[in-house]
Amino acid sequence: MRDPLKEKSFAFALRITNLAEYLQKEKREMTLSTKVLDSGVNIGLFIEEARQGEDRADFRHKYSLANKEAFKTNFMLRLLNQSGFLTLEQFESIIFDCEELQKMLISSLKKL
Repeated sequence: MRDPLKEKSFAFALRITNLAEYLQKEKREMTLSTKVLDSGVNIGLFIEEARQGEDRADFRHKYSLANKEAFKTNFMLRLLNQSGFLTLEQFESIIFDCEELQKMLISSLKKL
């Protein structure tokens, strides 16, 4: 069965991985790139863990954690943009995906 949230979070994790690599190699930025990598990848990890949840409460808890990581990632992306590590074009492209994930997670949590 196709799961748009699972697919979107995996694709986003790939983008975040590439972003972190770019920041480290091209911009020589290590601290913020590591933080955005952790939070961005954790979104997908918690969504994957939710699928293995013991019960509905565990599933909801994992989605809640994924949502928190999405908000952390959003913050880190804004910080990277405002501190000059991302161009406006780079920022707008990836923040759109992050906000789309946030909307999907919030919608899923409301349904639970």
